[in-house]
Amino acid sequence: MDASIVMAKAAVNTRYADLPAAAVEAAKKDILDTLGTTIAGSAAPGEPEIVDLLKEFGGKGEATIAVYGGKLTAVSAAMANGSMGHALDYDDTHDGAILHAGVTAIPAAFAIAERIGKVNGNDFIAAVTMGVDVTCRMGLANNEGPAGFVLTPLYGFFGATVAAGKLLGLTEDQMVSALGIAYSQAAGNNQCLDDGALTKRMQAGFAARGGVMAALMAQKGVRGTTNSFEGRCGLFKVYHGSNYTPRFLTDGLGETFEVTNLSFKPYPCCRINHPYLDAVFALLREQPINPGDIEAITVYVNKDPHELCSPLEVKRNPRTIVDAQFSIPYNVACALVKGKVSISDFTDAAIKDAAVVALANKVTPEFEPSMVRRELTPGKVEIRTGSAVYSKYIDIAYGHPRNPMDMAAIGEKFRDCARSAARPLPEKNVEKVIELCSRMEELDDVTEIMRLVG
Repeated sequence: MDASIVMAKAAVNTRYADLPAAAVEAAKKDILDTLGTTIAGSAAPGEPEIVDLLKEFGGKGEATIAVYGGKLTAVSAAMANGSMGHALDYDDTHDGAILHAGVTAIPAAFAIAERIGKVNGNDFIAAVTMGVDVTCRMGLANNEGPAGFVLTPLYGFFGATVAAGKLLGLTEDQMVSALGIAYSQAAGNNQCLDDGALTKRMQAGFAARGGVMAALMAQKGVRGTTNSFEGRCGLFKVYHGSNYTPRFLTDGLGETFEVTNLSFKPYPCCRINHPYLDAVFALLREQPINPGDIEAITVYVNKDPHELCSPLEVKRNPRTIVDAQFSIPYNVACALVKGKVSISDFTDAAIKDAAVVALANKVTPEFEPSMVRRELTPGKVEIRTGSAVYSKYIDIAYGHPRNPMDMAAIGEKFRDCARSAARPLPEKNVEKVIELCSRMEELDDVTEIMRLVG
């Protein structure tokens, strides 16, 4: 039986009562975290234009656009909120699956919840958990097939479909069709990173929109492909040349949930930067290092060339915000010069900061074979001054389940994100959202949350 059929059945039949407490807590953290990154992403380049265009399209007012307010169709709202949620590259990461999971499933789930109205917290948590689970399992199954795919949107189409379809109450057959319809749309590529293009963030919005559309079409009776993952022309055959591990798709399905293995980001940049940033901040806590005294910085990496250090000239001298988000040299230099890495460090002006760029040009990657692993690699930074050499190795980056951010830390991140919104949110709304997400299982209607952030 095709794995997509098995996953569809599990998605339909897994209830809130089947979820372990750890999965419920992780899902609540992911919901709050994704809402925060969506609010902060509202001011990012490209997002006002997307919102304006979607408002031009109009349509029945079903679901709220975060920060900008007003309602659009569920499909359009999912697109807008999904794109904003991924704009700062500040959203969750599954370090083993190498993707972001909540940013497609959660906007889709909120869009459908508002469309149908009166969705309780238990059902919402279950829908998000299963949507995240499908996305992450697909990422784990991929054995790093043909280069070029961005896995967040590619698999996020399916996670968003499951989250939306579960809230709609799709039958098993309808959910199978919905996944087939999602497969007809699924895409996502890395060219946006090479070119520093804003489509990196928009691809998450496309996936959230596509998942909502797939679920609604299946609800109407539209039939999608049945063997979407493992058929002769299924996704893992066509996109990955059968280079995948099937057991990750279905082993423990409905019993173990990958939402518990999500990492959350303390810094608004590509997750691969994080162990290097942790290393820098650990060094700075141990002793002051004057950036002006630094002669050279070596960052030890697990690939040669490493995508966050290549082309080195671009990563040292970022042309665009996307270049900076995906640059170890820029982020390490920023941390050393400013003692922090925050949302304000990723603007067109900030990435041209002369002191940061000068120090970034002293950063050199060195391949270290012992650091090769599938999950997020360790980070090692060596800083040489005229009088000393400082070195720090970080095995597990902050935010990982084995070095976690708790709900209080996610709440603080949410508050910080709210301060970067395209328009200010009332402080009482910010605090109320944190409270409601922390006790979501008690809510009779989760759509109150979107009213607070809209």
